[in-house]
Amino acid sequence: MHNEFSLSILAADKPFFNGKCYSLVVPTVSGQYGIMAHHSNLIAAVVAGTLTFKYIDEQGKEQQELVAVSQGLVKVENNTVLVLVDSVERPEEIDANRAQQTLEEVRETLIKKIGIREYYEAQTRMARALNRLRVKRNYKK
Repeated sequence: MHNEFSLSILAADKPFFNGKCYSLVVPTVSGQYGIMAHHSNLIAAVVAGTLTFKYIDEQGKEQQELVAVSQGLVKVENNTVLVLVDSVERPEEIDANRAQQTLEEVRETLIKKIGIREYYEAQTRMARALNRLRVKRNYKK
């Protein structure tokens, strides 16, 4: 049996995962960050990217989840990991056409003269759309 830790992944609109896990890789501002059981305490900013985690399901089989996440934070304390993000999606839930359309809309917005706030909002939307397309493209069933 693997060394496990408690993992909770919560999106702004729904709880996504709550259970025992033995490996987690989360996208942070410093790059991909791996977390295993008994990791030292940590709080880090999460960026749009691919989050992966491994766990043992109810049938005793090893499972690996690969999901697209948007910005948020990760907290590690006392062998418990909490991931709070704006959104989380499995590859099969991602509508590639919608993500591509969003990307094109954002590109058009960035061409126009816009204020700094609109610029940063567009950058955030672009990062999420690109990440969704990347996760969808790299997903293998």
